[in-house]
Amino acid sequence: MSDKKLGDRIRTYREGQELSREELSRRTGLSVEFLTALEEEDVTPSIGPLLKIALALGQRLGTFMDDNVDGDLCMTCRADLAEDDAVLRKARGKRASFRYHSLGKAKTDRHMEPFFIEVYPDEDPAAEKPLSSHEGEEFIVVMSGELEVIVGNERHILGPGDSIYYNSVVPHYVGCGDAPKTDIYAVLYIPQ
Repeated sequence: MSDKKLGDRIRTYREGQELSREELSRRTGLSVEFLTALEEEDVTPSIGPLLKIALALGQRLGTFMDDNVDGDLCMTCRADLAEDDAVLRKARGKRASFRYHSLGKAKTDRHMEPFFIEVYPDEDPAAEKPLSSHEGEEFIVVMSGELEVIVGNERHILGPGDSIYYNSVVPHYVGCGDAPKTDIYAVLYIPQ
């Protein structure tokens, strides 16, 4: 299934469970219009909506981010993180872009989703920061640049070597601070 586009994968799992888009909308809280765009226009959502879809369909996030079936050991060298292997996620509107490099895609029985992520600034830094929430936990380590993290009512600015760990059901925002680009490692745990 790894050769299929994201929208095709979502449609395959949704139809396999005989779910309408309306039912998937109810399960995820995402609009039918958004789900239609995802399946038909090959729109790539940010990770929050994709997690909601994965949970609603009873799948791991990796199912929609190029799973490969391989052995139990999974190792990724920094030099092997090619641009064309990255998944670019850009939310609609003035939100930041994220280029996700999956660090666990070869481990199919994983319970965590590890990523190397390149974070680019919001198109409109003065705009209100959109908060998202989903089940699970997130752990982030900043490697370079500056990261702005809002969790609930708390705002934090993190620099290289700083880390943060939070319950992702609490509304949160992760974005590039005042740097032109920020590199982070992030591990998401999503309960099944």
